[in-house]
Amino acid sequence: MSLTVERVLVPVDGSDESLEAVEYALAVAERYGAAVHAVYVLGEEVVRAIETDAVDGEEVAEDTEAFTETVREMAARRDVPVSSSIAYGFSTTRKSRHPGSVILDTAEEISADFLVIPREPVTGEPAEVLEKAAEYVLLYASQPVLSV
Repeated sequence: MSLTVERVLVPVDGSDESLEAVEYALAVAERYGAAVHAVYVLGEEVVRAIETDAVDGEEVAEDTEAFTETVREMAARRDVPVSSSIAYGFSTTRKSRHPGSVILDTAEEISADFLVIPREPVTGEPAEVLEKAAEYVLLYASQPVLSV
C-alpha cells in the first residue's frame, strides 16, 4: 500500500513546540510533494478575552499573523506551498468545541491527508492550547497522524 499525501495539516499555537511540529510537517510535505496548512488555534483565555472585549481582536490577529509569517518563511526555504487559518479552540456557546475537535474539523474542511500535531508537555501556560488536543486527535483522526 502506498501513502499519498497532498495536504498536511499542522495546528499551531505560537509555542516553540508548534514550530517544531511545523518543521516535521514541512519535511513530510517536501517528501510527498504536498502542501501544508497551518491552523492557529486560539485558547480559551484568548477567546474569552476577545468575546468580552478585554483584548483587542486586531491585536490578537497581528500576533497570530506574525507567527504564521514565520511558518511561511520556513516553508519558502523548503519550497513547500503553505496556507493558514485561525480558529477558536474554545466556544462559550458550543460545549463540544475544543482544540481537538477544531483540528479534526479543519482537517476535514481542507481535505488533509496527513496531520502533524505537537505533543506538548503540560505546562499550564494558557496560550499553549495544543497540549490538550494531541490525545483527542490521535484517538479520532481518520488520517495518519504524526505526534511530535
